[in-house]
Amino acid sequence: MSRLAAPSPPVRAVPPTEHAMVHLDDVVRVFGRGDGQVRALDGVTLSMERGTFTAIMGPSGSGKSTLLQIAAGLDRPTQGGVRLGQHDLEGLDEKRLAKLRREELGFVFQSFNLLGALTAEQNVALPARLAGRRLPRSAVREVLARVGLEDRRGHRPAQLSGGQQQRIAIARALVGGPSVVFADEPTGALDTRSGRAVLALLRETIDESGATLVMVTHDPSAAAWADRVVFVADGRLAGELSSPTAEQVAERLTGLGA
Repeated sequence: MSRLAAPSPPVRAVPPTEHAMVHLDDVVRVFGRGDGQVRALDGVTLSMERGTFTAIMGPSGSGKSTLLQIAAGLDRPTQGGVRLGQHDLEGLDEKRLAKLRREELGFVFQSFNLLGALTAEQNVALPARLAGRRLPRSAVREVLARVGLEDRRGHRPAQLSGGQQQRIAIARALVGGPSVVFADEPTGALDTRSGRAVLALLRETIDESGATLVMVTHDPSAAAWADRVVFVADGRLAGELSSPTAEQVAERLTGLGA
């Protein structure tokens, strides 16, 4: 992250493309006050198309996680606009924003966030229950089957490997049929083999469902599963690659000082 510089000149609003599912328009995010202010994002304009898999990468402190959180409506920009599908997030109060996240978005994080006292099946259904919705048991078992764990539905997290726990977390994110899935370092806590299986599952899910996936990662091998890799440095976009290899991603990251 860089210290707050002089205000950037006005940037002409860039409308989302016809097929954009996620669109950030001249987004700025400032943390802190006075001499301690940090401009974590500095005029980011970016679109992610429907049905695509985009990886966000950059050096530590570059703003990539802040970008993900703002795109997902988990944080609000200091200035600029964010659209998810047809929803302008600026016009939504916290209640409607929470409803949008609950009904149309899925989230997968490095920490699996499973409750140890609940079975796999109960963990998958929990967010819907907390939101006052009852999911048919068949829907929960179907999504567990999609991640290859239907036969483990009665197991608790302690009885599952790290890779299996992350697949349960992915099932939980997918059970509502989200339009967009946001993933923050989803393979960061996994070994290479488990991480590869999780990425293959995410890739397959996007290809089959037509959902949009936005993933923050530090791993070039993980980013190589994406259709597109967007690089961030010092809070600004620093280029992108389409259908890259892990070697191309690593080379670009080295150039950014990662």
